[in-house]
Amino acid sequence: MTAASDRTGRDGQYALILAGGSGTRLWPLSRTLSPKQLLDLGEGETLLQATALRLSEAFAPERVYVVTNEEHAFEVRAQLKEIDAATAANVLAEPMGRNTLAAILLGLEPIVAADPQAVVGVFPADHRIDDRAAWGEAMDRAVALAREGWFVTFGIVPHAPETGYGYIHRGEPLGEGGFAVAGFTEKPDLATAEKLLAGGEHYWNSGMFVFRADVFLAAVAAFAPVFAAWWESRATRPLVEGYAALPDVSVDYAVVEKLTRIAMVEAPFDWDDLGSWEALYRLGRKDEAGCVLQGDVLALGCANSLFFSQGSALAVAGVKDMIVIQTRDATLVCPVAEAQRVKDVVGALKSQGSKLIEAHVTVRRPWGSYTVLEGGPGYKIKRIEVPPAGRLSLQMHHHRSEHWVVVSGTALVQIGDEERLLTENQSVDIPKGAMHRLSNPGKLPVEIIEIQSGPYLEEDDIVRFDDVYGRKVGDGGKGRS
Repeated sequence: MTAASDRTGRDGQYALILAGGSGTRLWPLSRTLSPKQLLDLGEGETLLQATALRLSEAFAPERVYVVTNEEHAFEVRAQLKEIDAATAANVLAEPMGRNTLAAILLGLEPIVAADPQAVVGVFPADHRIDDRAAWGEAMDRAVALAREGWFVTFGIVPHAPETGYGYIHRGEPLGEGGFAVAGFTEKPDLATAEKLLAGGEHYWNSGMFVFRADVFLAAVAAFAPVFAAWWESRATRPLVEGYAALPDVSVDYAVVEKLTRIAMVEAPFDWDDLGSWEALYRLGRKDEAGCVLQGDVLALGCANSLFFSQGSALAVAGVKDMIVIQTRDATLVCPVAEAQRVKDVVGALKSQGSKLIEAHVTVRRPWGSYTVLEGGPGYKIKRIEVPPAGRLSLQMHHHRSEHWVVVSGTALVQIGDEERLLTENQSVDIPKGAMHRLSNPGKLPVEIIEIQSGPYLEEDDIVRFDDVYGRKVGDGGKGRS
């Protein structure tokens, strides 16, 4: 294996991390505003951070780009700053979700501008790969094939007839440790998956790719002309307008499955996309009874189960072969064998209009965080925390008034053209329709209790007039604080 210090110096080698997914099969922990790639699942680092650290073995940090959505961009940057500031500076935000082909093209813009024939690796932000040395060896083989014009995938040797993954059919050997791809099978039923496993020539599709940028763009022009037209007009067309016109389609369906010059490198490393609670149970550290426990959990007489608690105590007794996940506002209980049905739970909640799929009671924002403490018809109570130098947008609400009480720190409050400093136990009223802003000018965190009153208290009743974090203002600035 080539040493990391050598590989990171290679010219023309770039990485693209896709970090815009929602991870609904890990509900209630993973939600729209807090997806699994931004969570620490017990490893001491988030999945995004683990991905960035792994890529540092093969790519220079300034050549690693990340595509996410506007809602998560601030959190993605904050997490990557803990890894490398150069990568944190390379975060690109999609104005709306349009699946993987659009995201890849957006990420290619700065790469192609620097090197039209760059070799590009595309990696989801939510995979777990334990053996970085073996991953680096596979990357070396993939890069070599990509330089020859192959579109390269990574095939995972299957250990079970998994119905949640697509499969790659291994063809003739190509040298460089690769094989031609004879075909793809989308997520099969159990009987088909068992046949594929028994045949010994099929691999799980990891969703990781390596290609030469010019080769990929030629394929897009041939197989996805709508995307090619957007690519050619991107410099003269507003991003939101162009993106909105693109279809929601995956790179696999639109391009990859139509290629003829496509190769597979057999992955010599353990891999999992952590797509379900069953995966976390399977990979977790088990006690003598076969149970995986995370958080404040008391388990008595239990066996072969996953118990996860976040923010409150969980006590279980006599439970076997079960998954129990508890957050502050929701609890999931299902057999380990039925873990894939979590997506059905999320679908049912979505059809009911439930807010439980969107956010936890605590929501992180660029300026700090807020926690919903209580709510009912006509009122909502929040705890708002703003770190030093944090500053909310200058905003107004059409349907609610607010009462702020400072619990700790020194708050700078602007209402209209007037500014005032408030300290502990001081309060202020924000009338409906008044422009206002909360800032922290001090050296200690500010904590306030906010009491909202009005007929409509959702987060989209916000119109921004100014924002130091680059979020939209004016009529387009409706959204979360």
